[in-house]
Amino acid sequence: MSLQAFIARRVVTPDGIRPAAILVEGERIEAVVSPDQVPAGGCKIHDFGEAAILPGLVDSHVHIDDPGRAEWEGFKTATRAAAAGGYTLLVDMPLNCLPATTTVAALEAKRAAARGKCRVDWAAWGGVVHDNENDIEALAAAGVRGFKCFLIDPGIDGFTMVTEQQLRAALPHVVRTGLPLLVHAELPGPIDRATAALAGADWSRYSTYLESRPDKAELAAIRLMLSLCREYGFRLHIVHLSTSQALEELRAARSEGLAVSVETCPHYLHLTAETIGDGATLSKCAPPIRSRDNCERLWQGLREGTIDLVVTDHSPCPPAMKRLAEGNFQTAWGGIASLSISLPLMWTEASRRGFTLLDLARWMAAEPARLAGCDACKGTVAAGYDADFVVFDPDREFVVTEDRLHYRHPLSPYLGETLRGVVKTTYLRGNPVFADGEFPGEAEGREYTANTNRQATR
Repeated sequence: MSLQAFIARRVVTPDGIRPAAILVEGERIEAVVSPDQVPAGGCKIHDFGEAAILPGLVDSHVHIDDPGRAEWEGFKTATRAAAAGGYTLLVDMPLNCLPATTTVAALEAKRAAARGKCRVDWAAWGGVVHDNENDIEALAAAGVRGFKCFLIDPGIDGFTMVTEQQLRAALPHVVRTGLPLLVHAELPGPIDRATAALAGADWSRYSTYLESRPDKAELAAIRLMLSLCREYGFRLHIVHLSTSQALEELRAARSEGLAVSVETCPHYLHLTAETIGDGATLSKCAPPIRSRDNCERLWQGLREGTIDLVVTDHSPCPPAMKRLAEGNFQTAWGGIASLSISLPLMWTEASRRGFTLLDLARWMAAEPARLAGCDACKGTVAAGYDADFVVFDPDREFVVTEDRLHYRHPLSPYLGETLRGVVKTTYLRGNPVFADGEFPGEAEGREYTANTNRQATR
């Protein structure tokens, strides 16, 4: 393949944002040079002018639900929405699919479901459940990027929570893999007590749901996991941090030298409890969206580096499961889908707080790639990396409409909102997979595994 040059006034590299040309040979970036250093002749030039070029985004927290629940979301629709949102690698959570990814056989079933359907690259997390400690090391050898567990009932058939005793049985195996353990950090005790106290409450009110998932459930779970991390020495990752009350203890754990990383999600950084109307079950997620003050403290956690990354927790479901007609927060499915619009959501909020595109590239590309062990070739615009990038107009605004969502069911709490920043084109290994509302080319996405870096699933 001939040399290509991708030129823009704002190219986001590890060294900063500057006018640059990204030189691409085949699937890899050969060099990042100044525009006047583009070789004369024999080079295909793509000049994006005033637009910005960011590294292809990496989402390390996605529920693709395939196989088994593709009517919720599948590889075809999830990766299409990802391409539209500037993502070039998704790491799939082990639950919501059937079978759950808790054995090597289940991982192989997922690979079969992905074959020929992916517009972007993907990888898999394995699951830690109550009885699969003897599957953990085999899953690691088969290519999962790490492991996910729940300290509370996830509310779905096929994946169980783990108790402290069950975690202790699994952790020596996790340690031997060297891979991270991702934890849904809520303990059932505080939630059960809060819910019991709300027996006669009105569950159409968001305030009722918020009371039922108190901050202390997250805090207690995080304290347990930090204690186990201290004892066993594994890599701990806290998923979808919702409560800012945990930031001080997480900061102290880092200072102590514990291997702890933390993520949050666009919905915790954009929505607030004060803005969620009664019956608005499209905004239900777990842990819940908390107060405006809590939101600002999460932004401060990003600013100071206590929170490392921002991922979507894209968790779609069929419309009926959101209980839109009755607006019941107790029975509605808890999950928010946002793959196609998370970059503008984040830019809308980040830009008004003085953050830059360099911050977004770190939170949404480099750090998720690092967590998933894909950072040797994903998440950065630099020589030797995959030619994955997104052309982004940070100055243009748009209104969120159903036709911009692209995932299986076009449900969103963001419909009708005006957001800042438009994804113009997404490139996967030098080829466009999304361009001005269209999806050119074939489904060429591949599975990322440690052994091959490029295991094809065509």
